[in-house]
Amino acid sequence: MPEPGTTAVVILLPDAAALLDAAWRIEPALVRDGVPAHVSLVYPFVPESALTGQDETGVRCLAAGFPAVDLLLREVVTAAGFVGVAVPELQPVVDAFRVRWPELTPYRGRYGARPAAHVTVAMGADDQTAARVHAAVGRLLPLRTRAAALQLVVLTDRGWRPRLTTPLGSPDGQ
Repeated sequence: MPEPGTTAVVILLPDAAALLDAAWRIEPALVRDGVPAHVSLVYPFVPESALTGQDETGVRCLAAGFPAVDLLLREVVTAAGFVGVAVPELQPVVDAFRVRWPELTPYRGRYGARPAAHVTVAMGADDQTAARVHAAVGRLLPLRTRAAALQLVVLTDRGWRPRLTTPLGSPDGQ
């Protein structure tokens, strides 16, 4: 479980909330409370206590280099205890963040050196429950959404909170 001060850089996908809702209706404990549908670009990111203006500028600059993009979510992916939806169109953005901060190990190495871009729908499911979530999510696909902005978020005692939001493709990061 992450500790307060942990940070991440994510692309929120509000239109994908229905995917998490489907998992929650099957088993609420599988969905992280207060964490909206998103694609993690780098998690964990630089701890809040070590974040610098240079890190924030780096996030803004990378966001500016990628245009906002319409997405069509269509593939459910599963692994032990995990159900997600693939978002291959965002892999170049994920890869760019990992190149910019090579000292950060995605997911602390839990999913290998280059985990695929995805929306996490459920975590901690047994096989039977994961199959039910997979089926429920599959019925909602394909789903259209738009990736328009990045957020640098910080875990606080009251949950994840945005520290900065910056649009994709904006040359001035505003």
